[in-house]
Amino acid sequence: MPSPRPFSRYEFLIAWRYLRARRAEGGVSVMTWISLIGIALGVAALIVTLAVRTGFRDEFVDTILGANAHASVFMSPTSFTNELTDEVYMTPGRITEYTEMAARLAAVPGVIRTAPVVKGQVMATAADRANVAEVFGTTAEDFARIPRIADPATAIGDIADFDRGIAIGSGIARELGVVVGDRIRLIAPEGAQTAFGTTPRVNAYEVTYIFSAGRYDIDRTRIYMPLAEAQSYFNREGVADEIEVYVDDPERIGDWTLPLIEAAGEGAQVWTWKDSSGSFLRALDIEDDVMFIILSVLVLIATMNITSGLIMLVKNKGRDIGILRTMGLTQGAILRVFFLCGAFTGIIGTIIGVMLGIVVSLNVDHIMALMNGSWDASVRGIYELPAKLRLIDIAKAVGLSLFLSFLVTIIPASRAARMNPVEALRYE
Repeated sequence: MPSPRPFSRYEFLIAWRYLRARRAEGGVSVMTWISLIGIALGVAALIVTLAVRTGFRDEFVDTILGANAHASVFMSPTSFTNELTDEVYMTPGRITEYTEMAARLAAVPGVIRTAPVVKGQVMATAADRANVAEVFGTTAEDFARIPRIADPATAIGDIADFDRGIAIGSGIARELGVVVGDRIRLIAPEGAQTAFGTTPRVNAYEVTYIFSAGRYDIDRTRIYMPLAEAQSYFNREGVADEIEVYVDDPERIGDWTLPLIEAAGEGAQVWTWKDSSGSFLRALDIEDDVMFIILSVLVLIATMNITSGLIMLVKNKGRDIGILRTMGLTQGAILRVFFLCGAFTGIIGTIIGVMLGIVVSLNVDHIMALMNGSWDASVRGIYELPAKLRLIDIAKAVGLSLFLSFLVTIIPASRAARMNPVEALRYE
C-alpha cells in the first residue's frame, strides 16, 4: 500500500485540531494568541512604515519637480584684474544669447522643454510687514507650464493676469497679509548706478496670482515676475542668469548632464535637482533600510513566540505523538503536522497584520493629527504626512513574516518527529 503524499488532508486536520485545543486538552491557546497578535502587529507596523516612507519620498520629490527645474544650465563666473590694484574680481556668469542656447538645449534627446530665467534676492514689504524672497523672472508661457505653481485647484487669481503684476507664494501672502489685487514693494540691493554708488531699487507691483506649491519653504520665499520686467529690475537687460531644463525622466537626470554641457557650449555648467536634494534623498534611503531592519527584528521576536508555543505543544502532546507513530505515521508526517501548527499561526497573523496595516496606512494622516495635534509644515517641509501603499511593499512584509514563521517552526517540529514512541508511552 503506497504511503500518503506529504501534506495530506489528515495532516492539516490534526494540526488544526491541535491549534484549536483548549488548555485542559493539552493545547496552548494562550501562547497561540500571543504569537498571532505579535505577528499581526509586527506586519502592520512594517506595512505602515513602508507606506509612509514611500508616500513621503514621492511627495517630497513631487514638490521638488513640480515647482523646480529638473536641471539648470548656467555659465561659469568670469574673472578680471584691476590694473591699478592688481586685485582679481569675479563677475557672475550671464547668458547673452539665451534664446539660441535654450533652443540648442531643447534639441537634446529627452529634453521636453527649456525656459530662460532671471533670479534675484529681494525684500518684500506691505504696510509694516516684510519678508525675504527670491524672485524668478520667466515668461508667461513658461510660468503657465510649471505644474505645482500653475495648479488652479491650489491657487488664487487668474494666471492669465501674470504679465500685469507678480505671482507670490501663499506663505508670503500670509506673512505680508495681502490678497490678489493688493500691491507690495520689492526692494533689491542691486539697484540703479549713480555718481554716489549703487542705490537699492524699490518698485511696487500688483499681486495678480497666489500659488501653493505644496512645500512650506517654496511658498514662503518665492515670487515670480515677467521675464522682461525682471531683466529691467535686476539690471539684466538682454541677458538671463540660467536656462531651466525639463526632461522626460527626472529620476535619470544624471544621464543628461554631459549632453547638456555639450549643447550649451564652453563655460557652461549644469546643476540638477539631485545635486540640490541628493543628500536628503540618500539620508531617506539609509533611514528606510535601518527601519526595515529594526521592524524585521520585531517581526522575528513575534515569531519566536511560535517556537515557545510549539515546544509546549510537543511536550503536552507526547502521548498523542506516540499513538500516532504506533498507528503508522512516519517521522516526516509528524514533522509536517507540527510545522503546520506554527504555519497556521504565522499565516493567520500575517493576514490580520496586512489588513490592519492597510487600514492604518489609508488613515495615517488623520491618526497623526489626533496624536500630535496640528502638522507643523515649517519643520517637515510638506503640508501633510502622505502614505502610499505599493504591492511590492506589502509583498515584502508578507514574505518576511511567512519566511520567519516557517523558519522558527522547524526546530520544535523536528523535535516532535524524533520523539521515540516507546518513551512517549512508557508512563501513560
